[in-house]
Amino acid sequence: MILEGLVTTRSTQGTPHLAPMGPRVEGADFARFTLRPFPTSTTFQNLRAHGQGVLHVTDDAALIARAALGAVDPFPALLPAEAVEGWILAESCRFYEFEVRDIDTRSERVSLTAEVLRSGWLRDFWGFNRAKHAVVEAAILATRFHLLALDEISAEFQKLRVIVTKTGGEAEASAMDFLESRLAQERARKGAS
Repeated sequence: MILEGLVTTRSTQGTPHLAPMGPRVEGADFARFTLRPFPTSTTFQNLRAHGQGVLHVTDDAALIARAALGAVDPFPALLPAEAVEGWILAESCRFYEFEVRDIDTRSERVSLTAEVLRSGWLRDFWGFNRAKHAVVEAAILATRFHLLALDEISAEFQKLRVIVTKTGGEAEASAMDFLESRLAQERARKGAS
C-alpha cells in the first residue's frame, strides 16, 4: 500500500527540507517502508548524503499541496527528532523517524529501504474527507505539469474542484485555488515559449 505523507530531511547545510512522499508500507507494525524518489530530487540528495529523515502522517492537505510545488513559506513549526538528526512537523498526526538501510539506483526512480527507529503520535487524525483527498490528487497532478497535457490536468482539476466545493472547508478551497493558480502560471509559461 502507498501512504501519502510528508518527509523532512536535512540538507548538507543542516537546514530542513520538506517534500510529499508516498512510501510503500507493509503490515500494521510499520517497522520498515520503501521510499521511491526521483534521483534528481532534493529529498534523495539529502537522504543519500545524510541517510536519515522523518516521515509524517498528516491530514493537512494544503501543506501537502504547497510542499508538492516547493511553496512552503513560511515553513511549518518543527520539533527536534530524538532518534535521528532531523525534525518532526509539530502539527502532524504521527511521525516515523527513520534511517535508510539500502539504496537501489538501478531504475528511473530510486528505491530506498528505510527502518523506523522511533515513532510517535502528536494528535488524532481528523478523519476521512473527500475534499482533502481531492486536494492531494490535484497536488500529485500538479507535480506532473511537465509530463501530462495541461488540458488533461485542467479537466481533472475541474472535477476535483467540484468535490472540494461540495465537501471541503476554507483550507481545502484555498489549497485548490493555489494549485489552480499554479496551473494558470504553467499555461502562461508554456504559451509564451
